[in-house]
Amino acid sequence: MGSGKQEKRSKSSLPNKNPKRKRLPLGPNRPQKKKKKTKTTSHKKKNNNETKNNNHSIVTAAATSAEQLSFFVGQYQSANAIQLSSLELESITGDKCILNLSQGLAQSSNNLGEHMKAAFGSSWREVLCGKQILEGKIDPGNPALLVISLSALRSLELLRGLQALTKECHAAKLFSKHMKVNDQVSFLKNRVNIASGTPSRIKKLIDMEALGLTRLAVIVLDMQTDVKGYSLFTLPQVRDEFWDLYKNYLHPRLVQGDLRICLYGLIPISSEVNKEVTGD
Repeated sequence: MGSGKQEKRSKSSLPNKNPKRKRLPLGPNRPQKKKKKTKTTSHKKKNNNETKNNNHSIVTAAATSAEQLSFFVGQYQSANAIQLSSLELESITGDKCILNLSQGLAQSSNNLGEHMKAAFGSSWREVLCGKQILEGKIDPGNPALLVISLSALRSLELLRGLQALTKECHAAKLFSKHMKVNDQVSFLKNRVNIASGTPSRIKKLIDMEALGLTRLAVIVLDMQTDVKGYSLFTLPQVRDEFWDLYKNYLHPRLVQGDLRICLYGLIPISSEVNKEVTGD
């Protein structure tokens, strides 16, 4: 028995081979190991979102004139519950009605001015920057470029991208937020080359004969979506106001070949849209 006690003592007195290593308690009190965070999940989500966006929308600079026109006419037919006849469709073609932008320049608000310079060609300075009223040629309150967006804030943002063109001849701000109609009517008694606003106020000023369209050559339709994902063509009230404006005042100029449409930003392009428009 004495020898057994000595053996136990000798085992307990043996030095620990790993003195720095702490023994972990067993059972429920055992601490759990921290799981390493992996970036694969977030990476997959990002890829999925990118794939989703790529499947449903493309930059208009990469879309053909025919694709852009198909999208626009499809939106027009859907919003107004009508179907254009083949005869009506013959009067509007992509090459004649759609303004194609440079693919080498992003369609951001900051680049809008550069895109418009290219759109108006060598005459951009005379048309967009001149400040003299020329009787019989350039009447007051008749812009050559009209930018239409879904909100006042977005209108201002796009105007900042056009600042280089509006130093001498200021742009008209055609929206209702913090802007009185009478002040806008007074402003439109001067030469106006560029105007930016929302559909409702633009139509109201045309109805009042304060805003003219005799010089109008390009309309920029802003395709930017708001925080809720709505755009000029999908926000219910604004959408209805835009098509009311378009049917009454803009469509006739488009058919006559006096007006070109610029879809600025991302637009959804699908084969279904093309089928609806072409009837294939």
